[in-house]
Amino acid sequence: MSATPLRLAVITGSVRDGRFGPTVANWVASLAKERDDLLVDAIDLADHPLPHELSHNPGKEVAQVLAGVSPRLAEADAFIVVTPEYNHSFPASLKSLIDWHGKEWAAKPVGFVSYGGLSGGLRAVEQLRQVFAEMHSVTVRDVVSFHNCWGQFDETGALKEPAGATAAATTLFNQLGWWGHALREAREKKAYGN
Repeated sequence: MSATPLRLAVITGSVRDGRFGPTVANWVASLAKERDDLLVDAIDLADHPLPHELSHNPGKEVAQVLAGVSPRLAEADAFIVVTPEYNHSFPASLKSLIDWHGKEWAAKPVGFVSYGGLSGGLRAVEQLRQVFAEMHSVTVRDVVSFHNCWGQFDETGALKEPAGATAAATTLFNQLGWWGHALREAREKKAYGN
């Protein structure tokens, strides 16, 4: 496997007012930045408001938004999607990001960090697995999930009891690393065909 670090895009999927996503995304991105094998690019969808109406010929305003996010997705070797669960599913903002893109996702691994109430966002993750399979992505098995997340972080955004979540994140990073290197090498040898 290549010693060149993987380019990891950490995507904050929620844009809802009062969202908790940046707290969770900042936590996982900061852990990833501590590793020598990952180069982290944090992408917050609140900074890239894509419309829900898709177009093969987007107008100037939408093209500008795409120019701010599409190249970053294309450059990424792997993704971590940070998602809440809204009504047993994932946010519309995240679906728009996925649907506005195609080849950017193909033959790349996707991992998940979810958060929410009792379910910890896991129902959103299960639906996202189906969506990313259609995008020709490989989703890794292990997930970091925060159940009743609001009480797990302090006012600075640090976990009150980090041991379990940090161990789960290490497993997630390791799985993304294996798949990320394997798929990057495969893409370098032969372009992936849908």
